[in-house]
Amino acid sequence: MPLAARETLDAARPWLVGLSRAAIGLLFACHGAASLFGVLGGAHGGGTIPALAWPGWYAAVIQLVGGVLVLVGLGTRAAAVVCSGSMAYAYFTVHQAAGLFPIQNGGEASALFCWAFLVLAVTGPGALALDGLLVRRAPAPAAVEPVAA
Repeated sequence: MPLAARETLDAARPWLVGLSRAAIGLLFACHGAASLFGVLGGAHGGGTIPALAWPGWYAAVIQLVGGVLVLVGLGTRAAAVVCSGSMAYAYFTVHQAAGLFPIQNGGEASALFCWAFLVLAVTGPGALALDGLLVRRAPAPAAVEPVAA
């Protein structure tokens, strides 16, 4: 790959990560809002999950709160770890028993969200995140010259 193209792709990386983060967070928050408030089709096609019902209500709270935090890029890495873990739990407790592969057991969304949040936990929030506004960047350390003996 030519150097100019590589530099362009490297410059675009934070923006792509930031846009992906926002899209993933929005989609995840929509799942939580649907389950908690019955909007957007409600929980599994209609209605809401009863308050404090294990594990669905707690999962919906994680989806809504975690999704919003990831969407705006606030505490992104921590929120992404919690969201990823909740989707791993959902996959292995709800879907895995119905078949080996996600396409067989209906767990595609859980698997994709799990891996997407894991990637965000590792890469960070990218551009356009509130994390970047709240964290003060420490100045780069000055070069230390060796002391002559």
